Amino acid sequence: MLNNKKIIVVLPAYNAALTLEKTYSEIPFDVVDEVVLVDDASRDDTVAVGKKLGIRHIISHDKNKGYGGNQKSCYNKALELGGDIVIMVHPDYQYTPKLVLAMSSIIANGVYPVVMGSRILGKGALKGGMPIYKYIFNRFLTLMQNLLINEKLSEYHTGYRAFSREVLESIRYMDNSDDFIFDNEMISQIFMKGFEIGEVTCPTKYFDDASSINFRRSSIYGLGVLRVSLQHCLHRLKLIKGKIY
Repeated sequence: MLNNKKIIVVLPAYNAALTLEKTYSEIPFDVVDEVVLVDDASRDDTVAVGKKLGIRHIISHDKNKGYGGNQKSCYNKALELGGDIVIMVHPDYQYTPKLVLAMSSIIANGVYPVVMGSRILGKGALKGGMPIYKYIFNRFLTLMQNLLINEKLSEYHTGYRAFSREVLESIRYMDNSDDFIFDNEMISQIFMKGFEIGEVTCPTKYFDDASSINFRRSSIYGLGVLRVSLQHCLHRLKLIKGKIY
């Protein structure tokens, strides 16, 4: 705990058997109270590895629900367990859990209610091996999102995120997509509710066992991002009523 805040790390997993142990070993258990592993119908031994590591809270989906569907199970369980601060860490080891303490401290001390680990602050993305086309894609989308949403984040596409309980209980994340666009819908909801988002510099790693989406899926994701941002803009201007707000 920090400032009497119960801290829960959630691990949305899909075929993470080869990297789960390495990720888990870096979680700072001197402040983290619980870990929740949600396996999205993996085809490997992710659940078995989780049990071997002694993770007490393991949810296993019978059918693949998608990245967003996985997160919904993560946050629902974390709230059920009484989490005051909930941190999503991808178990593919692209992001180091060593930043959990720093991100938790920002929320526990009331500085920001949401904190994201940014790969763009500093040189973490390219240094960690992010493909150049993804880096350019990231920068273009972030520029457009900042313009449409009227905010100023360094990136909207990191999977390393920490939330206060108040934020999770205030937004309608269950109404969001079950696919990758879930992340951006969630950010849109957070800003629409008037919450601020802090960022910390986060190194990242790209390697064979790390999860990634191909160019085609990236393109579909990019169009979805622009759609969500435009919807946010029009809802904020009271020209339409967005269904996720």
